[in-house]
Parts: sequence; C-alpha cells; structure tokens
Amino acid sequence: MVSLSVAILPITPLQQNCTLLWDEDTKNAAVIDPGGDVNQILNVVMQQELKVGKIILTHGHIDHAGGAAELKQALEEKGDSVPIEGPHIDDKFLLDDLANSGAQYGMSDARNVTPDLWLEDGGVLNIVGLDFDIRHCPGHSPGSLVYINSNVKLALVGDVIFKGSIGRTDFEYGDHDALIAAIKTHLLPLNDDITFICGHGPVSTIGEERHSNPFIA
Repeated sequence: MVSLSVAILPITPLQQNCTLLWDEDTKNAAVIDPGGDVNQILNVVMQQELKVGKIILTHGHIDHAGGAAELKQALEEKGDSVPIEGPHIDDKFLLDDLANSGAQYGMSDARNVTPDLWLEDGGVLNIVGLDFDIRHCPGHSPGSLVYINSNVKLALVGDVIFKGSIGRTDFEYGDHDALIAAIKTHLLPLNDDITFICGHGPVSTIGEERHSNPFIA
C-alpha cells in the first residue's frame, strides 16, 4: 500500500504547478512538469530525501517541460537513472523548440528535450507504485495528456482544465471544440470526489467543476 505524499511548487515566471509525488514509506518519487527553477525542485527532493524514479510531462509547453532535461541531468549525475515519460508524440514540435520558447519568456535555461517514452491514450503510467490511466486530451496542445487514478481519487491534468476555467486554445494549433470534447469524454464521467492537480492555480474536484465551471457546467 502506497502512502502517497504530494508537494506542489509554483515555478517559472508563469507560476506553473510542478508536482512531486512520493511514497512516504519508500521515498520513491516522481516529478511532474518541471518547467524550470530546477534548483527549487532539487531542494525539495533533498529536504524530503526523495529517490526520483521518473520525470513525467503532461504536455510540451515551456512552463511544463523547459527544465526537464536539466533536472534529468542533475539527478543522473548522482548515479540515478531517471527517464522522462510523456507527453503524447503530437507535442514533439513543442519539445523540439523549448530553448527558443524559453528565450521569449526570459527562461534562458530551458532546453529542448526528447522523452525516453512517449505515452498514448489508453495506456497505464506507473507513478511510485500506483497505476494511472492515460487519457489523450488535445485542444490546449495537440499532445496533452491527463493521468487518472480513481483508487486514490487523484488526477494530474496539466492545462486541460482549471478551477473555474479550461486551458487556452488561442494558439495556432489550439482547438477549443477538441478540448471541450476531451473534458466531457475523459474527465466529466469521473466521480465527483476525484481531486485534480492542474497546471496553474488551486486544486479542485471533478464534482466542483461539473457544477460550477462556466465552460462545461
């Protein structure tokens, strides 16, 4: 039985929620969406004495993925093997342009990154001993994924949905209709008591958004 602990770190100038999940008993951990401020992430890893087993990306935007390559290198210099998993391969063009995107946002340390494993809809992602269902939710970005574990009542949703809002779709590759369809297909059928950690702002629950989110209520 995993004794799950969570830390949410608002990082980068865009205040993106980098999430650390770990088993309190074993200290096995995963880092989700390390967009930057890698030293801040590493400080928590050291303070909690965590053993990071993988880095997970929900999608390819700079504030979610810009620090992944640097974090991987820093952890592997300590002798650990730390694969980067996700997002869907449809976000490859974003990950291939992270350094350039970083320059535009004042994030000069951002590096391009190629995941060790692309993830697909319908698969299963193991995070510190817990199996999360993988769901492809394009619209905010073509390769956005959400990760859901109904047993522990937790979902990691990136920028697909927020408390009272949804992800931006005003990019040239954005698709509002696709995003709404993905939310209605993959998230709204979940139980009301599923808590989700989103890419920006406070956590919420599926039930709360089902009844009050103006984009989907």
